[in-house]
Amino acid sequence: MTAAIRIGTCSWADEALVKHWYPRGMRSAEERLRYYAERFSTVEVDSTYYRLPEPEMTARWAERTPPGFVFHVKAFGMMTRHPVRLEQLPPDLRELADVDERGRVERPPRELRAEVFQRFREALEPLRSAGKLGGILLQFPSYVVPKPTSYAYLEWAKEALAGEELLVEFRHRDWLTEGERARTLAFLEELGATFVDKATLLRESDFVTLHAPLLPETRHLIDSADLKLMKRTAYLINAARGPLVNEAALVQALKEGWIAGAALDVYEEEPKVHPGLMALSNVVLAPHIASASAETRQKMATLAVDNCLAVLEGKPPLTPVNPEVLKS
Repeated sequence: MTAAIRIGTCSWADEALVKHWYPRGMRSAEERLRYYAERFSTVEVDSTYYRLPEPEMTARWAERTPPGFVFHVKAFGMMTRHPVRLEQLPPDLRELADVDERGRVERPPRELRAEVFQRFREALEPLRSAGKLGGILLQFPSYVVPKPTSYAYLEWAKEALAGEELLVEFRHRDWLTEGERARTLAFLEELGATFVDKATLLRESDFVTLHAPLLPETRHLIDSADLKLMKRTAYLINAARGPLVNEAALVQALKEGWIAGAALDVYEEEPKVHPGLMALSNVVLAPHIASASAETRQKMATLAVDNCLAVLEGKPPLTPVNPEVLKS
């Protein structure tokens, strides 16, 4: 069995790409997409999370990319139970939505949500007709936890997007706890989605990137046994938390060629760096600066304030770490 391996990024308009990758003087959206599509074969469209796409826009995407290029499209925020601001909706739908004191549509009626799903699907028709539509990414927030209403919503979303390839991302760990894992995996199988277990992922990936929180169960998430499963040509990237990786095992893996290289922004005994890493030429070390941009720091502060305001207004926090306590 053979399959095409596609390489791409999350958005061709990512700020880092615009600032550092595209040639100087390349400013139009058309130029950038054509340039990107000459070098990559797929992309995840993130802009559709913030605003519903329009057929005219997706037709331009199809026209500006070569045959065989694939767009994976992120679902509009309302479709995955994120609150949206009223101005993010098309003008003719705004009168159907109730807003809270902060101008957000948090609990839209089912009729409005159904209309949003329909318009989203219709807007993707130019990509579908051109054979360039991949999957629709349903990226659920961490407060969507496994419970009957969540499964019921997923069933409804599946029907609303019948015929589409669905890519489901859960952001709360309870979906894969011992008691819930079987049901979650069975449901994803019904959707036609593939769940890749850790061992398969390590054996087949060219790049393994870590983005997990540090918990008792994630300490040494990558150790000797895991590193030995990886390809000798593969790279390990950790920009999450240092203790996710057993650094002594990583040093051995890099010295003995179990993997090709690594890139680390965090360390097991931070601020100390394992001395074995410092002597290697196949590892890139950074001083924990992944979030050190003015835009990111501004958004971090704004999100913290928004959470505080929500609680002071008697509402649930927007991004709780342990949303299960809100059910009690």
